[in-house]
Amino acid sequence: MPSATPNPTGTAEAHLLDLELAEPRPVLPVADPLADADEDGLPGSTGEHLLQCAYGSRDRAKKFYDDQLLDHLNQAMIEFVGRMDMAFVATADADGECDSSFRAGPPGFLRVLDDRHVAYPEYRGNGVHASLGNVSENPHMAILMVDFYRDLIGLHINGRASVVEDAAVRAGHPDLPTARHLERWVVVEVEEAYIHCRKHIPHLRPVDRSRDWGTDDVKRKGGDYFGAKGTPRPWHDVVQTSGA
Repeated sequence: MPSATPNPTGTAEAHLLDLELAEPRPVLPVADPLADADEDGLPGSTGEHLLQCAYGSRDRAKKFYDDQLLDHLNQAMIEFVGRMDMAFVATADADGECDSSFRAGPPGFLRVLDDRHVAYPEYRGNGVHASLGNVSENPHMAILMVDFYRDLIGLHINGRASVVEDAAVRAGHPDLPTARHLERWVVVEVEEAYIHCRKHIPHLRPVDRSRDWGTDDVKRKGGDYFGAKGTPRPWHDVVQTSGA
């Protein structure tokens, strides 16, 4: 019976590879196998570098870093952001618990403030503030924008996010659009910007539809589409017990 454990080949030292493939994952500091490489400010994480060595992809990774990874937005990227009408946002809290979310608006809703800063609006929503709560603990944010219609290409932006009230952002950028229920902005300082290849991006066709940007109408927001309302939750008992 074939083993479920991958068998990479490459230049990673055996003890580091054992740590990378161990189950459960150990919470241990692992030395970067490329830390002594004769390169200044090598991009990527220790985990990336470890697996590049383990799987023998170091040369391909270095070519990608050298050819495609920027620490700012170039003019082509700025134009791309300006015509996007949706984006996928990823955050994590201080413990590394992740959350991904979808943001959308009229083309250009995600605004380039300069070549190292982008911002997108936050509207009145369900009040949970999952993404903003994560940012308040851990500023690292990843944004993925995909052109499904015209060029079939994607753009990654990774950076450090901050939550800024609408009036404060607008004071420096009075040309920003106004909208119903717009309360604040997420401003992201760009640390990495790079391409997402097109080979697996589906070709979609937009259709005309009316969208109620910022609506609070429960039905228009989707209501209880997945039938979750009324399902027992473990924290309900805790709340009821503590409130008794």
